[in-house]
Amino acid sequence: MYHLSGGIGYCRCIMNDPKSKWTAVKDDLVAIIRDLGFPEEFGYKIAKNLGSPKAIRRMTAYLNYERPSNPETIVDEMLAICTEI
Repeated sequence: MYHLSGGIGYCRCIMNDPKSKWTAVKDDLVAIIRDLGFPEEFGYKIAKNLGSPKAIRRMTAYLNYERPSNPETIVDEMLAICTEI
């Protein structure tokens, strides 16, 4: 993980191993969810529902940028991402 100017950002090196890619992006999503004050389990559920590393990365970027304060906003964005990807 590293810090971006203007806020905290989460990013890991993506390895060639597909399992490592999933683990890295899922861990980043869970970390930002936890930092926003939500339970870790909520992050795991969001990651599972998103269903792909691409969707999880997009959600992580959204969370870093918007910093939503309620779970409904997060779920709404998750559903929007799922319909677009």
